[in-house]
This record gives sequence, C-alpha cells and structure tokens, in this order.
Amino acid sequence: MSKIITAKEAAAMVNEGDKILFGTFLCAGAAQDLIDALVETGTKNLQIVAISTDWDEKGIGKLFNSGQVKRAQISWNGGNKAAQSQYASKELGIEFNPQGSLLERVRAGGAGLGGFLTPTGIGTVIEEQRETLEVDGKKFILEKPIRGNFAFVKAAKADKLGNLTYSKTSRNANPVMATAADVVIAEVDDIVEVGAIDPEDVVTPGLFVDYIVKSKKRTREERIEMMKRPQ
Repeated sequence: MSKIITAKEAAAMVNEGDKILFGTFLCAGAAQDLIDALVETGTKNLQIVAISTDWDEKGIGKLFNSGQVKRAQISWNGGNKAAQSQYASKELGIEFNPQGSLLERVRAGGAGLGGFLTPTGIGTVIEEQRETLEVDGKKFILEKPIRGNFAFVKAAKADKLGNLTYSKTSRNANPVMATAADVVIAEVDDIVEVGAIDPEDVVTPGLFVDYIVKSKKRTREERIEMMKRPQ
C-alpha cells in the first residue's frame, strides 16, 4: 500500500484534543503544507510539542493565531505575540522545558523509557513543577516521557518506503519527533524510488513513517522568507 497522501488527507486524520509533535524551530524544519492544511480544518483544542511557538502567522505560529491550540510543551515563546497573549490570559496552557530536556523527553517516549533524571533546572522554576530524586547525594529532576498522537515532520527526501534524509537545521528536532508518535507523517521536498537513497544517508528509517506528503515547490527566496521574523 502506498504511503503517499495529500496534506489535506493528513490533516483530516487529526481529531480535537490530539497531541502533535513538530520538528520546527523558529520555522526551520517546519512542515509548512501540513500546518496550512491543519489550519484549514479548524480542528480545536490541539496539544502541541515543539521547541518554539515559531513566529506570528508563520510555521506552527499559524495554529496559535487561529486559536486552535489548547496546550503547548515548548522551550521558547518569545516570537509569537498571539501565543504570548493567549498564555497571559490563560486561554493557552504552556509547560516550559529546557530545550535539551524537552527533546530527551521525546526521545524517551520513542524508546519506551519511563523517563530520565537530569540536574538541568534544579534551583529554578522548573524544579518547582517536577518531582525530584536524590542519587548518591545529588539532586535530580525526574523528567517523564512525551509521546504524541501524531508527528508532523519535515524532511528533504523520502523514498516510497518512507526512509528519510534531512537538510541542515531541519535535522535538529525532526528525527527525534519521528520516533515518538502513533502516526508519523513526513512532508518532504522530493520522493524517490526505493534504493535511490544510500542506506548510509538514511536518518529516519521508513518503519517509523506512516505517510508521506510531497511539499509544494518553493524557491530559495520563498523558503528564506517563510523563516524570517516578522517586522
């Protein structure tokens, strides 16, 4: 059975209240077409896991501007005025995480682990929100695993089995997000035949990927503009 579907078909799978993992970081590595399709559905009360809330009306920032997000687990909310306003008015719940801890929580979720211990956050507000344990006289925060109903990831290339390669900073968070969701949908620039990707170049094996969406053709200038912070 072919894994190739449209962005509209992918977005239609998402239900109200679902948790979606995104590999975007300030719009770098954002699955733009999947995000646009999800905005068009109007599906509400979504839970988002990502490093940042991106920019206003860019990347996953569009989901905050459209009022579709109920809760977010992120590291940074400094670039999206809509998300900032919703958080201040308590319309939006945000759980802040150190970036490394956030991605390690997702990795733990993908690996089937029960969590991990870290000293990161001790003595800060993060500690106040978490359970702590002492090991050999040293205090650690217990960080619990994160999994999602969906992961919307962005890759450079996929073969028809879903084996993925990434380009530059898109490799930052997308590969780990692809390990920790019930349904993984990859938006890719190019789809090639099986065998066209050198096995040594595969970052995300196709067994993790349920569906593939071919992204729209964009010029280099258009891609850069999509990542720029609004003035």
